[in-house]
Amino acid sequence: MAEERWKRRPQGSNWGDFGPNDQLGRLNLLTAQQVLKGHEEVRVGETFCLSLPLDYPGGNALHANRYPPVIRPTLRKGYVNFNCVLDDFDPGRTDVLSDDLVVLHLQYSTQWDGLSHVGSRFDADADGLPESVYYNGFRAGRDIVGPSSPTDAGVFVDPGNFSTSSAKALGIENMAQKCVQGRAAMVDLHHHLGFGRTVVGYDAFMRILDADSIEIETGDILCLHTGFSESILKMNRDPDPSKMHTTGAALDGRDERLLQWITDSGVVAIAADNYAVEAYPANGDDPCCAALPLHEHCLFKLGIHLGELWRLTPLAQWLRNHKRYRFLLTAPPLNLPGAVASPVTPVATV
Repeated sequence: MAEERWKRRPQGSNWGDFGPNDQLGRLNLLTAQQVLKGHEEVRVGETFCLSLPLDYPGGNALHANRYPPVIRPTLRKGYVNFNCVLDDFDPGRTDVLSDDLVVLHLQYSTQWDGLSHVGSRFDADADGLPESVYYNGFRAGRDIVGPSSPTDAGVFVDPGNFSTSSAKALGIENMAQKCVQGRAAMVDLHHHLGFGRTVVGYDAFMRILDADSIEIETGDILCLHTGFSESILKMNRDPDPSKMHTTGAALDGRDERLLQWITDSGVVAIAADNYAVEAYPANGDDPCCAALPLHEHCLFKLGIHLGELWRLTPLAQWLRNHKRYRFLLTAPPLNLPGAVASPVTPVATV
């Protein structure tokens, strides 16, 4: 029960509002009515794939700890199970078989952040000592479990390897089971701000909403188009770090009015085509506070999932050309129990 996990909740959080053991956060507001509202936005039946190829951006210049997928064949009776002639094992068979596996960093490319991705040091027990906790008071070490030795982290090559970490609560499978389909709203930051690096606070964000007559309602999924992922595509898996870190708009996670707007808006998730939704490092970076304040606000306090590195440019252009900003979004993550994040292949239908 919640009272066993926390005695006080962070200021501005919604811990417990959806139940003491809730693991969905604001996705609770993605109701059947919201799904129907999304389907009402389908008028021509055209679809858009909102995922980058999962081997983009390329290399690890964007994030030093994340690498492109590695695809390898499986083994069959000690032999390479790729273009494998079954007749070699079972004479007379005509089958030629190929099986493969992938070593996949779950947050390398187009992704959803799960609620177990970012927690905070917070005095949930009201005893003057901060604990490592996640949304709704779930605990590091008890609910979100990982190894202590670096030898139990990183990439294994032994086919007999085993998992060494698990989000026993707040795993990405909760989001997958919710399905994540509903009405989404596109805010085209790139159209108003261009390709240059712009940190967007409350005032600038409100001006853009007003200019495009955008209304965000409770239960909507918010999508932010900055043009960043389109720039990544043009780099053809050889990203230029200097260009990546000076391209595209990002939200100002230090702007308290912007964070309050996110709280008040009722959005159930936020997805952007940039690296982290928010500017990183944050404006006026303060070592005493969260390095990713918008992540802390959304994932830790409110249970709002964040999507990163989506490909939004073709859809954003289509919507603007047709004087629309709403669409049906279908975007479930992988149903991978215990994972803290997941690749996603979102589909927009207009």
